[in-house]
Amino acid sequence: MKNAVKVLQIGFTYIGTIVGAGFATGQEIIKFFTQYGKWGALTILLATVLFIWLGTKMMLLAHDIGASSYEDLNRRLFGPKAGGIISIFTLVVLMGVNSVMLAGAGSVFMEHLGLHYQTGLWITLIGTYLLLHRGIQAILQLNSIVVPLMLILSVIIISNTAGMPDASRFLTYTTDASLGAAWASPLMYTAFNLGMAQAVLVPVGSHTRNRKVIIWGGIVGGVGVGFLLLAGHFALSAHMPGITQFEIPMGHIANDLGTVVRIVYVILIFLEIFSTFVADVYGVALQLKQHLRIGPKLLSLILLFVCYLTSQFGFSSLLSVLYPLFGLFSLIWIIMLVLHPSKREA
Repeated sequence: MKNAVKVLQIGFTYIGTIVGAGFATGQEIIKFFTQYGKWGALTILLATVLFIWLGTKMMLLAHDIGASSYEDLNRRLFGPKAGGIISIFTLVVLMGVNSVMLAGAGSVFMEHLGLHYQTGLWITLIGTYLLLHRGIQAILQLNSIVVPLMLILSVIIISNTAGMPDASRFLTYTTDASLGAAWASPLMYTAFNLGMAQAVLVPVGSHTRNRKVIIWGGIVGGVGVGFLLLAGHFALSAHMPGITQFEIPMGHIANDLGTVVRIVYVILIFLEIFSTFVADVYGVALQLKQHLRIGPKLLSLILLFVCYLTSQFGFSSLLSVLYPLFGLFSLIWIIMLVLHPSKREA
């Protein structure tokens, strides 16, 4: 029973790490899958297989080498010098993404809850600071709350969409997008998201003693991500192409399901931002602790202060340059992960 709970915690944390706010809005699903019409469902199946295989392999490798942070994993994959440089680049991207997420939390409070922008920032920062000192266990427990809510909401959306006249469009919808781009998309999506998720999945793997628990956790996580992708794709396809005009496509669908579902959806978006923010700051702190002689509480305060400052000025212009570069790095990183021998192969 204890192992089963641990498997679910790892699986839910995996799902919560991949399924961030961009996923929840529906924009990521449209960009990587739904815009390719009938090929979307098949490419989601490919992405699911990759998430199960490579996510599990990453956590197992972190477990086998006793990685303290994602830098240890990168040094193993690329060598000491290149791995260190790549980890610094990853650190910059993660801090940029964290700043954008923090700004997003403020926007949720302002636009959907009628509260001040700064209120959202401070609630997120204070909550993060309190959770960080409970370590990886707090992240596992937080995702054990957030992810089941996501799964329940997805089932509600699927049930509602199934009764629509265009429910089967995810199998028949045609577009002018190239077939090559459609099949390259799940590779890019998996690579980019696992590249970002290493900050969380590496400590999860290294802190889990039982390899079988890691394997089953990876399977649960990969299947869960695939289910949520397919649920979103199913609902969005029924509203194509008109749904693309909305900034938050899934929010438009949730609005049609009534006030209660809409409120739950807004809360869920914030919780997804919050859980990913906590996990990423934790992963960055682990890496910096290897180089800086600073106490964990002070280090947490410094990281949160940097995120707060950058969230005031916006990081979008920098991320517009860093994201494509990180996407290219992620493909190379995934290839190195694929080629690295597992424990049984070594």
